[in-house]
Amino acid sequence: MSADFADRTDFANANRGLIDVLDPARVRTPDGRMVYDAANFEAATAGECPDTVNPSLWRQAQLTAIHGLFEVTNGIYQIRGYDLSNMTLVEGDTGVIVIDPLVSAECASAGLALYRRHRGDRPVTAVIYTHSHIDHFGGVLGVVDADTTVPIVAPEHFLEHAVSENVYAGNAMLRRGMYHTGVVLPVGATGTLGAGLGPSTSTGTVGLLAPTLDITHTGQTETLDGVRITFQVTPGTEAPSEMNFCFPDHRALCLAENATHNLHNLLTLRGAEVRDARNWSRYLAEAIELFAYDCDVAFASHHWPTWGTTELVTFLTEQRDLYAYLHDQTLRLLNDGLVGTEIAEDFSMPPALDAAWHTHGYYGSVSHNVKAIYQRYIGWYDGNPAHLWQHPPQAAGARYVRALGGIDVAVARAKEFADEGDLRFAAELAAHAVFAEPDHAEAKGVLESVLTRLGYGSECATWRNNFLVGADEVNGSNHPAEVSAAGMAAALTITQVFDSIAIRIDGPKAWDTTISIRWHFTDVDEIYRMELHNGALIHYPTRRTDPADLTVTLTKPQLLGLLAGHDTEATMDGDTSTIKRITDLTTRPDTSFSIVTP
Repeated sequence: MSADFADRTDFANANRGLIDVLDPARVRTPDGRMVYDAANFEAATAGECPDTVNPSLWRQAQLTAIHGLFEVTNGIYQIRGYDLSNMTLVEGDTGVIVIDPLVSAECASAGLALYRRHRGDRPVTAVIYTHSHIDHFGGVLGVVDADTTVPIVAPEHFLEHAVSENVYAGNAMLRRGMYHTGVVLPVGATGTLGAGLGPSTSTGTVGLLAPTLDITHTGQTETLDGVRITFQVTPGTEAPSEMNFCFPDHRALCLAENATHNLHNLLTLRGAEVRDARNWSRYLAEAIELFAYDCDVAFASHHWPTWGTTELVTFLTEQRDLYAYLHDQTLRLLNDGLVGTEIAEDFSMPPALDAAWHTHGYYGSVSHNVKAIYQRYIGWYDGNPAHLWQHPPQAAGARYVRALGGIDVAVARAKEFADEGDLRFAAELAAHAVFAEPDHAEAKGVLESVLTRLGYGSECATWRNNFLVGADEVNGSNHPAEVSAAGMAAALTITQVFDSIAIRIDGPKAWDTTISIRWHFTDVDEIYRMELHNGALIHYPTRRTDPADLTVTLTKPQLLGLLAGHDTEATMDGDTSTIKRITDLTTRPDTSFSIVTP
């Protein structure tokens, strides 16, 4: 690490434009439950770096703990430090445009109130989602009502990808997200210090309003509340559906989450689609070409802005080169026959990039990103047939322990490697021992100790969180996901609602059951046919009139009520037990499944 710790430019920029802070800097639900505590992060990162934190990560944690209402430029303001992400407010002719209303309604509402305290009680006249991740739309019901008529602007295919992550794979991602964000850890020198991308994720009420205005192409210009905005679509970068945009009359550029003050993830530790590092770099090059030389400030949905045309061009150029270098060098070495772990092990970054703070892996990491690029191109299988059909963790653990000479020998060997400082292999051996004998106290003790030490040394905040939450779970702390995607249901399409049922069907239990339903939605004049056949729940729009076991005539809101078990005015013609037969075949996901133990 060659960046100069004496450089205080980021601290000056992170504090620039501060107008006011929440006092107390805590956000609660109406019944008093804490959903976000900015004061805790501020206090925890005061003073000198302790021995239990990587010094570079400590610096980043101090920066992300800075919170309040900030002026970016005339007419543009940001709420920072009251959730993982930023909320940006752009003043228009009659009100204010909200960009990315945080994770939860409570934090978004508190941020909007802080803005209005200083800028007047301006109505929200539009909402913009920069991309399809929950920390950029989840708090929308904190800034507008569910029946709002203001434009909801998003990149094309936004809803498809927002649902894919947060509903279809939502339970697993939210569970792994407990590791990713460290939200279940105490805040401080032996716990979480945020996620590198920002402080922690709030745990309030999540919602979603479907977009009403799609951004479909680069160069599309819209005027919202008198404010001109020119858009650049950037699919497959930090999110499958994402966009940058420029405010030409403000000489300001919004970079969404495509250029922040750290190396980002190409594959998150919580799980997601692998991003395209090549196109990410190209879209940054395009942003420089389209906008950068005509702007005085660049801001994003995380971290602090960059002021000055020269400075923002340099910032974007280095971010551009960062993702291009990772991509091209991984492909070069991949084509020489190296596998992902081999490429990641000795991957060196250019000194000029390493000298810039914003290229460091506080949220993503070089190691994980290189493996992600490898996976994107040729998958998880490294080509070695010995790795094609390996045992799952518990079976493998039992065999490793047997090969080593028994559980006591395996634990002793893990301790030897830990004492020698080889924490990575110590963790591997100890994990095998725990999977072989989950109740072996000494094996668990060694694994907990090694994971803790790995966490304390990590520059990457999400690696630190994963190691420390893993250490916590070894001793029996099993935290269910606190953030639910249930509040997104109203925004789902009919197909997405049916998809969310289909992925919960217990296939083997349903093998011998055949059911058909004809759904007629009167509010949208659409007809769907649903068939349970061979353990799969098939559904599709139709105009045919094939006979079905049950015909249901209703509206989409009535469908949601029906699935929630409420009485509705839906009309049913046929076997009325059909719906219950399907719901009886669904399963409820485990929100606290084990990860580091069997």
